[in-house]
Amino acid sequence: MANTAGKAYGLTALIPIQQGQSVGTSYDKQVRDQLYDWPRHSDSPMAKIPNTYLCRFYLLNDVFYQGDPAKEDHLNNQYLVYETNFHGDRDTYLINAWEHAKEAWRQLLKYCVAFDGVKSSVDFANYIKRCQINNNLYFNGSNDKSLAEQLKALFLKQSFSHFCFFAQEFQIQGELGARRLQEAFRSYTLYAKPENLQQPTWPVAATEEPKNLRSDIAAIIDQTREAIQ
Repeated sequence: MANTAGKAYGLTALIPIQQGQSVGTSYDKQVRDQLYDWPRHSDSPMAKIPNTYLCRFYLLNDVFYQGDPAKEDHLNNQYLVYETNFHGDRDTYLINAWEHAKEAWRQLLKYCVAFDGVKSSVDFANYIKRCQINNNLYFNGSNDKSLAEQLKALFLKQSFSHFCFFAQEFQIQGELGARRLQEAFRSYTLYAKPENLQQPTWPVAATEEPKNLRSDIAAIIDQTREAIQ
């Protein structure tokens, strides 16, 4: 399908903004100001929505005229474009999107056409679906595992990289180093809990690794060195 790749779904919606103004400010500018005022990264209201891979918004004021021989055309409305990639089916995701960020949606979409009819999560899902357009060339930039699985994999990759770096000293310590490495790896697996998708894991929408990750791994190596003499 145009909007799916395995269990990943790409949704694009063009949400029309009302024409007019309030308190001397046009509706489209008020929508833009709402987006500018949103917190970023892990504090964004969109980060609270389960299984969101990627989410972005922008305003579409008009279409570009490419020049002859193209026909000049213009939009009747300005649009808030909502693009999101996520794991799972569309209806479940949109219902969760409302339930986890309803106040943010109410503020963002209050000047959009017909949004005043949205009173529930089902209303919201139907509203976005009416605004949806198909993705003709949808590309999922990651695998289609759940967000929890992907975040855990990222945590394990980064934490194990630190483990390998700090444990290098053991390779030149002969039999003692081998025993230390074995014990350090056992302690690492207890710390990292590979089968636990909830904790510890990579933070949602984080732009850098957890602050204590490197020092935690270094501490495991230090404790192992001190324990096995």
